[in-house]
Amino acid sequence: MTSPQTRGSGACRGAEASLGRRARAAALLAAVGVPLGGCVGFSADGGLGPAHGYAALGLRKDIVKVSDETAAVGAAARAEQLLRRPLTPDSAVQVALLKNRALQASFNDLGVSEAEFVQATLPPVPRISLSRTGGDFTLEVERSVAASLIELLTLPVRIPIAQNRFRAEQYRAVGQVLRLAGEARRQFYRTVSANQSVAYLEQALASAGSASTLATQLGETGALNKLEQAREHAFYSELGAQLAKARVLQRVEREKLIRLLGLWGREIDFKLPNGLPALPGRLVSGTRIEAEAIKKRADIQTARFELQSLAGQYGLNQVSGFINVLDVGYSDRYERSKAFEPNEQGGFNVTREKSFGRGYSVDLVIPIYDFGTTVVRGAREAYLGAAHRLAEKAVNARSEVREAYQRYRGQYDITRHYQGSVLPLRKTIQDQALLQYSGMLIDVTTLIIDARSRILSNIQAIEAQRDFWIAATDLRAAVIGGGFAGEGFGGESAGVEAVAGGGGETLASATPGG
Repeated sequence: MTSPQTRGSGACRGAEASLGRRARAAALLAAVGVPLGGCVGFSADGGLGPAHGYAALGLRKDIVKVSDETAAVGAAARAEQLLRRPLTPDSAVQVALLKNRALQASFNDLGVSEAEFVQATLPPVPRISLSRTGGDFTLEVERSVAASLIELLTLPVRIPIAQNRFRAEQYRAVGQVLRLAGEARRQFYRTVSANQSVAYLEQALASAGSASTLATQLGETGALNKLEQAREHAFYSELGAQLAKARVLQRVEREKLIRLLGLWGREIDFKLPNGLPALPGRLVSGTRIEAEAIKKRADIQTARFELQSLAGQYGLNQVSGFINVLDVGYSDRYERSKAFEPNEQGGFNVTREKSFGRGYSVDLVIPIYDFGTTVVRGAREAYLGAAHRLAEKAVNARSEVREAYQRYRGQYDITRHYQGSVLPLRKTIQDQALLQYSGMLIDVTTLIIDARSRILSNIQAIEAQRDFWIAATDLRAAVIGGGFAGEGFGGESAGVEAVAGGGGETLASATPGG
């Protein structure tokens, strides 16, 4: 017969000793991985070192990761200080880098990538298991600790792979900064251009209103027939409709700028300059811009680190493809039981039995169906695909920077042509037509046609000046990264579709006579 029993002091000491052996085994497995894993920790700036460098050198701006109340208050105070004065292209970019929440979210995504990188550099986590079974007369306790030997041995190879993957994410964050800065600058020029067009059309409408009133008065005296009066009134009405359309576009462009800057509440009452900046006295040189783009472009740097990461992964899969899992561990087993046997005196003799065993375990999984062929083949194709994408980016970067420079240089010439030739000639034509009309040498139709042409030329001159500054922004983006159009920052982009560097609606095509 057997009967239940409780643990005595000897059993406790045996359990404590086995627990100490298990802890020593776990510590041994962890200690083996420490020299392999090195010591990689979190960076002080959350991985934003490259982004800080590009913002300081390429944009001459600052970026702030708003991760606590102190940083949030500091960024808000600096943005408020910039918004007290009329915005400039540079201050608009700085406000966007401080206030745009989508950019802050991309910084948080980078923090997640850094956490994954640090986790990838750690040794494999030991797995500890404990089981206890017992019946009426027996007790069995089994403990084990195991870790992946494959992960431990390949740790020195996996660390550079994870590092290159994280570096790629860092330069992807750089691209987000540059895209936001470029689109904020473009949208600033679009908004100021819309304001300038509205101001000009308001002046033109006031002049047309005076002419329409004068036509009515002349008609009452019989000096102007009804046909010429109707033409003058129609011109005034058409110009009023065009001004209404320009005001709608003005509000739309301002709202797009507000979204890019990340403003709300009283912040949206910021002021803008009355007109676009004057043309620069000296143009950017077009020499060596292709080589500079290949060296500095953030998207090319991202593709390079992704390629290096995949190259390392391909080599690792070639080595470990044949064996998927190789776990080693330490285990021990403790058994205790009592047995009661009858003796000659009519009682029972108690027999106590204890046993303790220890050993090691190995779990090996071999892919017997493909011997790692699918893993290696997939890694090879991913590597080759990344290599082709990197080559494509290099080819496209050279082409994009040449295209951007041609737009920049051509738009400068177009704007200079409008300001130096077209607008002075239009003013001379209108002045002479007005003199001839006053001398009754021409009728009102000719005067209206000339006025329409001058309005059209002035609107086109404003849009050409806007497009030059957008082309200048595109050229900078083509050299250091950021692309030709921003996306994903607070709403839809105005786009870059029709004219060199410009985009969105154009007032010139809908202006009376245009």
